[in-house]
Amino acid sequence: MSSQTQPTIRRRHVFYIPGYDPFPPRRYRELYRKESTAQAGISGYEIALKPARDGAARFGWQVEAGIEGQEVHTDVTVLMWSDIVQGSMNRGILGTYFLMLHTAWIYISSGALFRLMRLRKGPVIAALYPVGFLLVQLFLSLAAAAILLWLGKWLLAPRLGLFGDAVSGMVAVALFVGLMRWFKAQDGKFFAYYLMQDYAYSAQLKGANPPELEARISDFVDDIDKALREEVDEVLVVGHSSGAHLGVSVLADLLRRDTPQGASQLAFLSLGQVVPMVSFLPKANRLRGDLQYLSAQKQMTWVDVTAPGDGCAFALCDPVSVTGVAPTEKHWPLVLSAAFTQTLSPERWRALRWRFFRLHFQYLCAFDRPGDYDYFQITAGPQSLAARYGGRHPSPSRIETPVSGFRDVSR
Repeated sequence: MSSQTQPTIRRRHVFYIPGYDPFPPRRYRELYRKESTAQAGISGYEIALKPARDGAARFGWQVEAGIEGQEVHTDVTVLMWSDIVQGSMNRGILGTYFLMLHTAWIYISSGALFRLMRLRKGPVIAALYPVGFLLVQLFLSLAAAAILLWLGKWLLAPRLGLFGDAVSGMVAVALFVGLMRWFKAQDGKFFAYYLMQDYAYSAQLKGANPPELEARISDFVDDIDKALREEVDEVLVVGHSSGAHLGVSVLADLLRRDTPQGASQLAFLSLGQVVPMVSFLPKANRLRGDLQYLSAQKQMTWVDVTAPGDGCAFALCDPVSVTGVAPTEKHWPLVLSAAFTQTLSPERWRALRWRFFRLHFQYLCAFDRPGDYDYFQITAGPQSLAARYGGRHPSPSRIETPVSGFRDVSR
């Protein structure tokens, strides 16, 4: 639908679904505040944040914007699942290494790993990074302990005999344990434990959702259904990273109900998605069915934005098509590129190019050479998602070849 036939958005409700993130939602409010101010200065519009409305059931904030000569009010709600993430991360060193072996076995034995490599090597390398770095940590700790043990045998054993061997062994074990604990304490720099538990959470049931996540999805559906009954011009769901595949299931469940009031103003923006990491797994029937169902719904809009410069996302991979579940009447998603190399200045690109984790969040940040993707105009501007990208052709570089070896669906 063209922008000329779309009414101006005066009020909007945005629901943001984070990825696998243990941090509280205040982090996203401060990110929005900082980056929206920067983008407004670059693009020449006005934007300001206020606390959430009294009585809001979940964490959020309000946005007042003046864009393209229009005043727009937006309520932003963060659909939290950070408590579930925190609970899944309460494993020690030994437990994490067990998860590493279990997760690697699932991806390798199912063939999913090799099929994912046929799409994009970047996110697969990102998935292998925690495995490799955890093994490096283990090797370095063992090597240090072995060297100390050898030195003890050479220096102490000739003088103290068996007692010297015992002392050397205890000190070597203490060094090994101390180094392993030190590496874990430094994970805020390395992200090896964090990423390992991220991939393990999706893989633990071979792609099926754990019961606690299914319960939270149901809560999210209720929240969005309620918003559709309010006096708003658009309800926009934003899913980032692994929050994108949660968004797929949330919206599929919502639309499977009696068509919600106001469903025609419903929109979904998936950012930096890693859907194939889950949909390619053997028991991801639920997600595959949701992808198939949602892609055929005409009463909503789904735009998928990634960028080849983001090594943590399956850039320009149509998540429905590559999973092999595209229906005959497929309408979504519209696959677009954020084109980091064009929308970031050469200086900014050089500064961010090797900061992979930071680049994975660039979709939520300001661009110093913005194109038609502007997160803050999408979430706080006068155009709906449907109007902004109405008539837009998908990226010619998108990947649609069915690759997944598992294509059975449920629901």
